[in-house]
Amino acid sequence: MTKRELVIDVADKLGFTQNEVASVVQTTLDCIVEALAHGDRLEIRNFGVFETKRRNARTGRNPRTGEAVPIGQKRVVSFKPGKAIKEMVDTSDDPSRAEEGDGD
Repeated sequence: MTKRELVIDVADKLGFTQNEVASVVQTTLDCIVEALAHGDRLEIRNFGVFETKRRNARTGRNPRTGEAVPIGQKRVVSFKPGKAIKEMVDTSDDPSRAEEGDGD
């Protein structure tokens, strides 16, 4: 689902215009990004937790030459789904998504 599809879905369900919903969705995403950029942890109950983690510096390899390449330390965003979302996804009966699984 794209952001545009999300906006259309929410607008249809709540009866707001797509422009109003698009503004709310974009502002919400901007606030999440801003919080993460400041190193804050964002917890949305029954949905999940967004946080940043520090990835240590390491040595990688150039796939063409095999040469060692230093990769610096950096912060990355992680998401840990909440219990409710895990259960909903686990009990989903959408057969079109079965092939995308982890190979069970």
